[in-house]
Amino acid sequence: MKFRGNCQMALLGAIEAGGTKFVVAVAPVEKPEAVVARESFPTEDGASTIKKVQEFFDQYEDIAAIGIASFGPIDVKPDSQTYGYVLDTPKRGWSGYNFLGAMKTWRDIPYYWTTDVNAAGWAEYVSGSAADVDNVVYLTVGTGIGAGIIANGEFVGGYSHPEAGHIMMAKHPQDNYEGHCPFHGDRCLEGLAAGPAMEERWGVSAKELPDDHLAWQIEAFYLAQAAVTYTATLRPERIVFGGGVPHRDILLPMVRQSFAEQLHDYLAVPKLEDYIVSVGNGDNAGIYGCFYLAKELLVD
Repeated sequence: MKFRGNCQMALLGAIEAGGTKFVVAVAPVEKPEAVVARESFPTEDGASTIKKVQEFFDQYEDIAAIGIASFGPIDVKPDSQTYGYVLDTPKRGWSGYNFLGAMKTWRDIPYYWTTDVNAAGWAEYVSGSAADVDNVVYLTVGTGIGAGIIANGEFVGGYSHPEAGHIMMAKHPQDNYEGHCPFHGDRCLEGLAAGPAMEERWGVSAKELPDDHLAWQIEAFYLAQAAVTYTATLRPERIVFGGGVPHRDILLPMVRQSFAEQLHDYLAVPKLEDYIVSVGNGDNAGIYGCFYLAKELLVD
């Protein structure tokens, strides 16, 4: 690959913008995994948080490009009047905030603007658990649920980015929970299976639930149901699970078992141990994805 300008000493920037915390980092263009510096801080309102982001990057003059992976929903249509904005969100001080515009005003360099799950999914596609395939669904299950979808090496998107965490779900027969999603209640995946839904349903965080608790059977049922939906509609070569909830070792084997039961041999899929897998880059997936995407902006 040929890069514009002198990238021998240049740096890439990464902004992983979460609803709970921001992570910012820099790394060399030639080796994005070799993180030079990294910092995190709680997410406040837009202006206050971006000021801290800019103060971090002010320490580095040789930043060639920055990848921004933001919580959503965001406007990703380049021809839109609100391109680069955070759209309506319950996060205070962010609805209608011109995130990308604020960064461009601070420093006029190339920026790759996408969702947090797209960036993490791209990292898995480049160097993680999906590095050997061209079609992948990356699903993060944590404070919320979202998906980065890559088909034939390109992000899936149209009118906007996918909101695959809000697909409609059939409830588990033993689940009476009313749902956490403020828009869909107990009708969508995020409302039933995100971390806050588990805590609200059972009265303790997922980390405190024992392996033999009914919670994990119900969680596996919902995640498997989502995987069946993505399989039927997108036909990916791999589904990668990231986020805090899938850290529990027993969960993915249960998801595979429930997936097999719910799919009921309707479609041919790879061996389930190779098809439904854990994230390969761990907690670095979002940052690495930002670096990889920023680096693409420098290729002639």
